[in-house]
Amino acid sequence: MSAVRPRKRLPLDQLQPYLVPDTPLGQTASPIVWRELFGNEQPVEIEVGFGKGLFLITAAAACPQVNFFGVEIVRKYQLYTATRLALRKLTSVRVACDDARLLLRDRVGPSSIQAVHVYFPDPWWKKRHHKRRVFTPEFAAAAARVLKPGGRLHVVTDVEDYFAIMTGIVCPLPEYRPLPPPEPNAPRHDLDYLTNFERKFRKQGKPIFRAAYERV
Repeated sequence: MSAVRPRKRLPLDQLQPYLVPDTPLGQTASPIVWRELFGNEQPVEIEVGFGKGLFLITAAAACPQVNFFGVEIVRKYQLYTATRLALRKLTSVRVACDDARLLLRDRVGPSSIQAVHVYFPDPWWKKRHHKRRVFTPEFAAAAARVLKPGGRLHVVTDVEDYFAIMTGIVCPLPEYRPLPPPEPNAPRHDLDYLTNFERKFRKQGKPIFRAAYERV
């Protein structure tokens, strides 16, 4: 797959098929009905914090029989990723601008997701910023609720201390069974990485920490 680096986003009318509408101010967010959102019954996987969208692009291209739903709190990344999807006509992906912690809790039905992917989340080291962390005990419990039995939670980070925090959160939960951590691939080209962060850190020779869990 060749690199496509859009210099600016496409017009909103061209991005609309890929964007999940925001909840109008003052209204309660309605539950997401996957069949209505994607127009089919394919299994759904969620990526939390998709950034510039590399995982969604490569996963959707490799697995057209799966629907991918990305949630990102930064609007410019939602629009940037939607542009990349539109240019490639990857119609099995939708992207939302929202707080993933609230979205999983309030808008995703129980046992409706095949996998949850959390790649290189911001560790927010300062104590006053801890409340911004995505990966908390509440998040891990919410992910367990939305995962189907046999569904998987995938976690990857370059920060060893944060990896210890995340695995320390998940391991005591009876809803999860640890799986052997996935091996990194040998990239064949510059887009053959899990995310942009993985590409950056692997080229720098930094260690990457990976974990996977199955919903029991």
